Amino acid sequence: MAIKRQSEYIYRMVQVPPNVEIDSPADRGHAAEVYLTGLTAEMGNEGWDFFRIDAIGVVERPGCLAGLLGVRSTVTPYYVVAFRRLRQPKG
Repeated sequence: MAIKRQSEYIYRMVQVPPNVEIDSPADRGHAAEVYLTGLTAEMGNEGWDFFRIDAIGVVERPGCLAGLLGVRSTVTPYYVVAFRRLRQPKG
């Protein structure tokens, strides 16, 4: 089996919401699983394959006045799910 080079794929990133709501009491304790299963099924129906999940820290710096008043930068973690699919041949 040949290994595909990364350039043969296109990627799509989907940010995970900071809070996942549960619709059913049966989902308690595994709401993230339910959310991610639904997301991967939805993306799979569009031809995307699950690739990985990444955490990205975004630094938010205070404005000028807030900085003068001693407000510090904050880092907010975000999570993104990466999906990929093979590029369509050109031509």
